[in-house]
Amino acid sequence: MPSYALITGASSGLGLAMAEALARRGRHLLLVARHRDPLEAVAGELTQRFGVEVLFRACDLGEPLRLSGFLLELEESDRRIDLLVNCAGVRSYGHFLAQEWADEQDLIELNVLALTRLCHALGNRMAVHGGGQILNVASLAAFQPGPWMATYAASKAYVLHFSEALREELKQTGIRVSVLCPGPVTSPLRWVERLRDGRRCLSPEQVALYTVRALARNRAVIIPGQGNRWLARGCRFASRWLARKVAGMINKRYRPRLPQ
Repeated sequence: MPSYALITGASSGLGLAMAEALARRGRHLLLVARHRDPLEAVAGELTQRFGVEVLFRACDLGEPLRLSGFLLELEESDRRIDLLVNCAGVRSYGHFLAQEWADEQDLIELNVLALTRLCHALGNRMAVHGGGQILNVASLAAFQPGPWMATYAASKAYVLHFSEALREELKQTGIRVSVLCPGPVTSPLRWVERLRDGRRCLSPEQVALYTVRALARNRAVIIPGQGNRWLARGCRFASRWLARKVAGMINKRYRPRLPQ
């Protein structure tokens, strides 16, 4: 019975790039995202190009009942998942008090609760089988407070610290835990295009290639890009006052301008 890598948020962006990078290395995949049609197209393409088995499941992981149903399906199946890649996530930008509470709650449900629940459920299954690997996707924003993206930055800080804690806890079970903290990644969003004017952004494919290599070396905290690594280190040595002021100025300057 083959083992599978389960990738959430796998229909686009970094999740899709991770799926391709792992399929290129002969990994069988279980892809999860909200919408069936793009998942089906991705699964067919990866199977054709790389000759691996690619299963898929459309599921909104931010909906607790749907997540429960998906986890029940996994529990009842005999497929072994030895790599969990938690890529699914959403962002929010702008003044916190101006956000719709439902949107902020959805962010917390997906970025924090769903990720934690997947780690718990699949971590227990991995422990029974003698080991496995978990990769959680945080962000460079995890290293400092994030004014004008407060909930998003806080959710990624949770992912960073949670993942590092799990790494220590699960060593004896044979489960290796890593956390990916990318900087801005190229995308069609206009705010990213504006950031690219100021500094170079990596593509999802570049981030995925770096990440897969770092996973093979069992790196704890994965930060693609030398400039991003310097920024992360700098945040650790800067005063909290300075870190939040600088982050606030950057986020306020580059926050997206929504169409009127």
